[in-house]
Amino acid sequence: MLAKEIQTAVEKGTMLPLMEEFYTIQGEGFHTGTAAYFIRIGGCDVGCHWCDVKESWNAELHPPTAIDKIVANAAKYADTVVITGGEPLTWNMSPLTQNLKDKNLKVHIETSGAYPLTGIWDWICLSPKKTKLPTAEVYEKAHELKVIIYNKHDFIFAEEQAEKVNQNAILFLQPEWSKKEEMTPLIVDYVMQNPKWRVSLQTHKYLNIP
Repeated sequence: MLAKEIQTAVEKGTMLPLMEEFYTIQGEGFHTGTAAYFIRIGGCDVGCHWCDVKESWNAELHPPTAIDKIVANAAKYADTVVITGGEPLTWNMSPLTQNLKDKNLKVHIETSGAYPLTGIWDWICLSPKKTKLPTAEVYEKAHELKVIIYNKHDFIFAEEQAEKVNQNAILFLQPEWSKKEEMTPLIVDYVMQNPKWRVSLQTHKYLNIP
């Protein structure tokens, strides 16, 4: 394909900058411990200083890949697909998710919610960031709110975000990995005092799996 054709396909969402794809065990949040096929899309300008996949930020480093190929790979492995990034909502997710649904797959997203919500989703995990707050629609539709706790001030941010999500969203506090020794005890105490929250851990890192 010509460069212009590729660019047009990416803008439409029929090709996406694919960073990696792999079958593993969901490590965080509500679906912890369940098998899922992860599709990591490149491109993110939210800019979290503690991001553990900074190599995903520059979409130009990741080859535009036809969604037909992505879907065919996913369908070989699992009945649940998690689309993550980067920030997947940088791109139009409607073509990819429609094709995944056509294969009778459950489709989940991990997103900061910073961009308009596109796509068809069975589960939306909203993990908001202070640098670029979510859109109103994502707050309304999120099934799960997962706030990363890097310092004590993040508890205040978590409560601010909990006020904005719909009343059915399940609330999680998760220690940032490099601060887990310091923050996990504080999270445990906080959840015991505020039982509307649950603790989320990056169990895949403890298990040493992707």
